Amino acid sequence: MARRIEELREQRIEGQQTIGEFMERRLAPAMRTCETMERRLDSLSERVARASEMLRTRVDVTLAAQNRDLLASMDRRARLQLRLQRTVEGLSVAAITYYAVGLVSYMTEGVRAAGLQVPKEIVVAVAVPVLAAIAWLGLRRLHKKFNDH
Repeated sequence: MARRIEELREQRIEGQQTIGEFMERRLAPAMRTCETMERRLDSLSERVARASEMLRTRVDVTLAAQNRDLLASMDRRARLQLRLQRTVEGLSVAAITYYAVGLVSYMTEGVRAAGLQVPKEIVVAVAVPVLAAIAWLGLRRLHKKFNDH
């Protein structure tokens, strides 16, 4: 505004205010108020931006902590499920061996009934570790097959 008034090249008339003096006296306080408000708004805007950034950072940190806790919980559950699965597999080997030994026992009785003298207790005693090993190896092979695919 001051530059434009200067471009007018006004000349003083005795007893009259110049346009520059009038504008300075009337508008300068309002312009200073506007400039002060502009600085305050800029300052406020910067503080809001900083607060917003801090809040965003706090939210990010909280989300990261929640994700960490969730992953740790999932890891614990996976380890527990694996332990349970191994326990069940051990029981499965025992159950398969038990039923297979029962079948061997029935077959030995059938062979004895057919006239062959086979010592049932020895056949069953030898069958237990052999059948347990076969059941265990079968489960291991099954695991390998599923883990490869």
